[in-house]
Amino acid sequence: MGYLEKRSIRDIDARGKRVIVRVDFNVPVKDGKVKDTARITAALPTIRFLLEQGAAVILMSHLGRPDGKPDLKYTLRPVAEKLAELIGQPVAFAADCVGAAAEQAAAALHDGELLLLENLRFHAEEEANDPAFARQLAALADIYVNDAFGTAHRAHASTEGIGHIVPAVAGFLIEKEIRSLGMALADPDSPFVAIIGGAKVSDKILVIENLLKKVDKLLLGGGMANTFLAAQGHDMQASLVEEPKLEWAREFLATDIAKQKLLLPADVVAASAFAADADYATCNVDNIPAGWQALDIGPKSLKLFATEITAARTILWNGPVGVFEMEPFAIGTTSIARKVAESAAFSIIGGGDSVAAVHKAGVEDLIDHISTGGGASLNFLEGKTLPGIAVLADK
Repeated sequence: MGYLEKRSIRDIDARGKRVIVRVDFNVPVKDGKVKDTARITAALPTIRFLLEQGAAVILMSHLGRPDGKPDLKYTLRPVAEKLAELIGQPVAFAADCVGAAAEQAAAALHDGELLLLENLRFHAEEEANDPAFARQLAALADIYVNDAFGTAHRAHASTEGIGHIVPAVAGFLIEKEIRSLGMALADPDSPFVAIIGGAKVSDKILVIENLLKKVDKLLLGGGMANTFLAAQGHDMQASLVEEPKLEWAREFLATDIAKQKLLLPADVVAASAFAADADYATCNVDNIPAGWQALDIGPKSLKLFATEITAARTILWNGPVGVFEMEPFAIGTTSIARKVAESAAFSIIGGGDSVAAVHKAGVEDLIDHISTGGGASLNFLEGKTLPGIAVLADK
């Protein structure tokens, strides 16, 4: 895991320097007001550290999908206002991220001051990783810091291109992500238990294959488990089953490593329809009522999973084990969240819906590491190279 040897802001002298930081301020904004500050708050330790070091700090981010052209529905101006409130000092705002507006705002910045540039994705060149656009961003500063793990799997101008032009290091958020996820994959305390859920097995084949080599137990739930259960010969009735993946699942289940390490649900909560007000019942996986569909794991499965979770020393969880957005089918996922939180293991939640599940269960403060990047953490767990991290300087 070369990622663990990346330089961070601890390794640089930022005093008197202009430092440009890629943050993930892709937050919900309604009627000109930020509705959820979690991503802004997550970036504050890096921003504060650089300001205290005596750097002039320039922040850049994307917001929404403006399709490569200016669209004030996606302006970052409300984010600048919210950031000023949270950090307790003024935040200058540049009406563009490149060109005269950005250059003048950056030049006017003094040490210990803060500037937020307008939405990077107002320019198509950002997602195209255009070298000339990357050079324009790089020209604003002396040092580049990436602290946006949520976009680290994208090779964009602000995440990858700029890192080839000016010295590039990790912020605290990225440092924490690569230490926690990297530790789990490279040197976990054993027993190492992974819980993988979500709707489709096709989304996580590479994660399952990569993790199975590293874990002591792999617990599978959610819609994806249906495909494995169907591959074992169970009649899953109207449940979500990925027919094109059945052959892969059969071959996978036949391997010695899967026989040793894989744990599938023994029972499910099945429903007459995909609806919160549908009739539902708990049943074993071999007697789902005709035309019904599995929407959560059942109590037997929960007991099996809980035994492994309690014994674990490292836990990695990615993906809900049921349709937790609907109350009747949320018990499995919220119970898993509580079991993970109660365990003595080092616990890592790998982004996306699992994060929402942990918040729903009210146990986020008891989790050791909650990843800030859904797609990025998936790519990391698949063993893929993340361009936004690979470009950072090695120690």
